Amino acid sequence: MNQGDALPSVEKSVTQERVERYAEASGDFNPIHVDDEFASQSQFGGRIAHGMMIAATISEMMTTAFGRAWLESGRMKIRFRAPVFPGEQIRTGGTVKSVRERDEGVEIACAVQVTKDNGETAISGDAVVTVEAG
Repeated sequence: MNQGDALPSVEKSVTQERVERYAEASGDFNPIHVDDEFASQSQFGGRIAHGMMIAATISEMMTTAFGRAWLESGRMKIRFRAPVFPGEQIRTGGTVKSVRERDEGVEIACAVQVTKDNGETAISGDAVVTVEAG
């Protein structure tokens, strides 16, 4: 990978079923995600997806791009910027910001983001992975 290269994008439909499955898997049953009546009275006006469920698409993208190196050395720093509602489509993408030789391998820093189908950014941040020099 070289500076400026695009990472492979990931696109997902966010459904209430997926939100409920994520709640089961994570044990996070916050009513903002699973209780329609509670969520309708919130600042969001309805149920929203778990932030970490949406952030997981960044890890999926990085795994697609860098394989085992991401799983072994990857790290990210992200900001949640907007809620994602069931029924929305999201697209996760990124760009290589820098490539640096390090003692342990080649460090690749990337700008990453998750964008909703209306163009609003749901998550933005940075991800860094170290790959073998080669």
